[in-house]
Amino acid sequence: MTPADLSMTVLRAVRRAVDEDALRAPVPARVRVERTRPGGRGDYASAVALQLAGPAALPAREVAEILRVRVTGAPGIGRVEITGPGFLNFTLDASADAAAHRALVREVLKQGLRYGHGEALAGDLLQFSHAREVRAAVTAHAVRRLVRAQGALVRISCDDAPDPDWVRLGVTVDAQGRPPTPLTEIRPVPAGATAGELLGRLGPDATRWGLLRPAGHDRAPLGDELLVQGEGNPLFLVRYAHARARALTRGAALLGFTSTPDDTPSPEALALLALLADHPAELAAAARHRAPDRLARHLEALASAFLDFHDRVPTLPVGDEKPSAAHRSRLALAEAAGTVLAGGLSLLGISAPQHL
Repeated sequence: MTPADLSMTVLRAVRRAVDEDALRAPVPARVRVERTRPGGRGDYASAVALQLAGPAALPAREVAEILRVRVTGAPGIGRVEITGPGFLNFTLDASADAAAHRALVREVLKQGLRYGHGEALAGDLLQFSHAREVRAAVTAHAVRRLVRAQGALVRISCDDAPDPDWVRLGVTVDAQGRPPTPLTEIRPVPAGATAGELLGRLGPDATRWGLLRPAGHDRAPLGDELLVQGEGNPLFLVRYAHARARALTRGAALLGFTSTPDDTPSPEALALLALLADHPAELAAAARHRAPDRLARHLEALASAFLDFHDRVPTLPVGDEKPSAAHRSRLALAEAAGTVLAGGLSLLGISAPQHL
């Protein structure tokens, strides 16, 4: 069960409680679930009961109990508990979760680089405008990619004539001059350097990452740390994880086997699987909030989880060991992680090398 599946299950429980007149409150558009924090119970938690307590004129724990009895026993959910002032805590059913994890990996490999693309903004006609400044231009270009991946149509205008060096960063604009409203202005904190200067020092990939990784309201650090070949550099970390995943596929081919996600995932894989499951929601949120930095941070977390998984569990046979169902399943998960990293980097306009 993915976080989106769990959210829909809880939302259906709210609707059922309202329909049965057990709860008199407006049904929210969506229910937010989050991974349980250290020291908490279960796999996921939700504060929906606290959200509904006021409108329902009931104590939050009473609302939580109304929802608990309607969620308990749902497919994929093993146990539901109430903690604190009224938090719902969910422990997923292990066997159903294993099947869902296998299905998730298959879905990622089936969709490839388009995994996570959706229709959240389908039918939206968007107009973006930005200043003649490199960070604004690169950010607008990345946002265009994100919202297009969610089904929107987009037009971008620059206040003045575009800088010719933007082309080397992959940036294009559709019009010059400020268009009539309605429009969305892309105005991050300026980079303090021109595209030519940044390209000369950093090259296109490090320049784009340096401009996009910080939130738009923060200053963009654009020093030589972006070129460091070490895991302390988030850009290197993400690209290295992608290259490592691709190297595993090449290694498996030399050993004469391919991936098949049929085995039950090991406990070491769960954090990585959770991030893969979260990817569609992360892409949709980055598009809705016009925030490519959210995608960059998600890719960092995914890369770290993949490398941790890779370090803890051997994906390829060792010594005279023969390839097993576990090796094939781990290889499929590695390939899925590499695919999502490549797709995310592509949306940011950054290359994903096969070798580093």
